[in-house]
Amino acid sequence: MSHNPLNTILEANKFDGTNYSNWLRNLRIVLDFENQTYVLDKSLPQTLPEGFLPGERLTFEKFTQWHEDNRKVRSIVLSSMSNEIQKQLERYEDVWSIMHRMKELYAVPDRHIRYAVTKAFFSTRMFEGSSVREHEVMMLSLVEKLKDLQADL
Repeated sequence: MSHNPLNTILEANKFDGTNYSNWLRNLRIVLDFENQTYVLDKSLPQTLPEGFLPGERLTFEKFTQWHEDNRKVRSIVLSSMSNEIQKQLERYEDVWSIMHRMKELYAVPDRHIRYAVTKAFFSTRMFEGSSVREHEVMMLSLVEKLKDLQADL
């Protein structure tokens, strides 16, 4: 992998079991720079597609590239987490399996997040003497979070 200046983001924000959403967002930023985010979302093909003919060089090159990208991204993913979590996940050969397992263990379901943000939005009150601008910024931030979570207002 070429030197990616964005790798410092992952070095500074290692996954520790409590920061899954932030870590995943940073990982996608880093991998997007290298055009390798696809290995996070699709499982690694173990064999060439059916009907592959030896003369189909492009298909073979894509297959080979996918395996190479998987190896590189797997290293990035494992190196961007604490040693304890590395030990739990290093047995997985492909990135998709690692990400699937991490989602099972560490992702907070959107429903819970949506509830917490909705509750914060409707219970937020402006106190006497507080800044209108600060209150506006806080409310707009909550509205943006709700939009990101696709919550209907």
